[in-house]
Amino acid sequence: MDVLSSRVLLRPRDLARSQRFYRDTLGLAVHREFGDPNSPGLVFFLGNGLLEVSGRAGEPPGDGFALWLQVRDVSAEHRRLADAGVTVLREPQREPWGLVELWVADPDGVRIVLVQIPDDHPLRRDQRG
Repeated sequence: MDVLSSRVLLRPRDLARSQRFYRDTLGLAVHREFGDPNSPGLVFFLGNGLLEVSGRAGEPPGDGFALWLQVRDVSAEHRRLADAGVTVLREPQREPWGLVELWVADPDGVRIVLVQIPDDHPLRRDQRG
């Protein structure tokens, strides 16, 4: 398989509410808008990936679905998102594997894991030497 591009597709229960959350509350940049001008789909940048929030679903994704987003400063994002009224599922904490994770939820309860790689983590060091 020769994958040229990819994106996560999210079908929310309330399209406008979820698009506002990802655009205005999380602050994701819009890559493109498409479809019906009265109810467009939006594709957001996710670092080196994309998130498309379009269409509608009767039920949110199951508990097995989560978005994983690496950020520069988990503590700053925690303060900002809590102040904006975002549901915090779990406060920031350092995991046994060394990453700092904060878990929040989108309006449909989709878990979003915000991750910070600490300066002393092996992912930050050149392992060749």
